Amino acid sequence: MRFSIFHALGAPGDLKNYNQHMKDAREYAQSAEEHGFWSTWYTEHHFGHEGQELTPNPVLMGTDIAARTSTIRIGQAAAIATFWHPLRLAEDLALLDQLSDGRVEVGVGRGLYGREALNLNELADPRDQEQNRALFEETLEIMKKAWTEEFFSHKGRFYEFPKPGVKWNHPMSPATSDFTEDGVITKMSVIPKPFQKEMPLWQVIDTPRSIQNAGRDGIQGIFWLPPVSALKPRFELYRQSASEAQGRDVPLGEGIALVRDVYVADTMEQAREEFEEAVMNSYKWITHWRGLGNMMEEGEELTEAHKLDFDFLMERNMLVGTPEYVAEKIDELQREVGLEHMMLWTTHPGLNHKKAMRSLELFSEKVKPQFD
Repeated sequence: MRFSIFHALGAPGDLKNYNQHMKDAREYAQSAEEHGFWSTWYTEHHFGHEGQELTPNPVLMGTDIAARTSTIRIGQAAAIATFWHPLRLAEDLALLDQLSDGRVEVGVGRGLYGREALNLNELADPRDQEQNRALFEETLEIMKKAWTEEFFSHKGRFYEFPKPGVKWNHPMSPATSDFTEDGVITKMSVIPKPFQKEMPLWQVIDTPRSIQNAGRDGIQGIFWLPPVSALKPRFELYRQSASEAQGRDVPLGEGIALVRDVYVADTMEQAREEFEEAVMNSYKWITHWRGLGNMMEEGEELTEAHKLDFDFLMERNMLVGTPEYVAEKIDELQREVGLEHMMLWTTHPGLNHKKAMRSLELFSEKVKPQFD
């Protein structure tokens, strides 16, 4: 089983110490590598003066981590593809793949917050979900062409590459038929190409349409919130879609990673005492936008009686407690949904860095070996 780190950096009300938070993130990633974790993943959020989300560029963050590590893989959970120019994102990820000797896992998303989308790319406005999806799909199509074709062209709803009418005449670069016609550029090449022959693609998914599309298109899925009973049909839907696309019986759990809030301490009481404030801060922030619907059990209806608190989360999706308790919950996920890849989210905004490091150490020494 693979274990990875989901690292959403945050420091509510403490932006003045941003530099130290970056140093803490480096130390955490280096420790994860020393303990044999497979990968580390960074988020993308913008304009967060509240300090809840600190990483505006997961590709640049990953470059910093790649320079300080040698084996751990580098992912984005997620690079919000609709906010980027597709050629720029393709170039930057390919460059990171070269700099890291092929350690990149490409994670992409469509974007959720209007504050971000409307100030980075109005076309990505999440209030228009059909346009947002179309922009996302076209961006990925362009990126794939850029990585796999020596010279390519594209004409779609949002983008046209190369722009028509640009002439080319340079003695050091003959205007060959590979990329020109009658001296006008008709195709282009993105440099560098990735170090890997094929860039592994991941998407943060939850809705049936996104799950089916990801399975069909060979994009690996990242899930987070739902409890086990509600994960089952999602995992099965992905499996069915992937099986149809690949022409084989894809095992349940293959191609999927699950983010879980994880904190390990010597006792259940200590784990709750040390982790509760930080994890509740995250959920209060996120559920303001998302609501509690994604945390319902399969077949359960959301009602006014449902209230967000620590006990509500513990019953549904958190792995917080002793090494024995956390190991039991992972074993349950393996049995119920065939889980093959877990991303641990311990570094919730406001959690003391030393406590996060201690939890990582306990997990690595007392939980992880049971599943290696």
